[in-house]
Amino acid sequence: VARALQAGESVQPERYECVSIFFSDVVGYTDLCGQLQPGEVMDLVHRLYSRFDDLIRELRLFKVETVGDAYLAVGNLRWPQPDDHARLMAQFAFAAVRAANSLPVHPDRPELGTVHVRVGLHCGPVVGSVVGTLNRRYCLFGDAVNTAARME
Repeated sequence: VARALQAGESVQPERYECVSIFFSDVVGYTDLCGQLQPGEVMDLVHRLYSRFDDLIRELRLFKVETVGDAYLAVGNLRWPQPDDHARLMAQFAFAAVRAANSLPVHPDRPELGTVHVRVGLHCGPVVGSVVGTLNRRYCLFGDAVNTAARME
């Protein structure tokens, strides 16, 4: 994908027969946005997703993207994990929930408590590619992604 982009070529879609997909969002995110300044919201999301990113690296999974308070990750895509991807993704999901639950919403406002996340997991086929011409990013498509989001 990187080579094609560097060469100015279009990225050809890649099919993956079975991946594990993680989808999460922050419980009460809209309410938190009303209680925090925009920079504080950004700091919260940065602190949370930095913890998730550390777990992703540790387990050799692949972070696909974040959009607002949504985090999408996948196993058995970048590195072959045919026998382990579902177990690794479940391990990541439990660790992500623990990481969120131990993270203060705001370091100086203990009354806001800690972060809580909803998590959805699913396994199935996907197609990955880069879409659009501006701010290009790698995206996954398929009902398995939609199901993981609904499970969340």
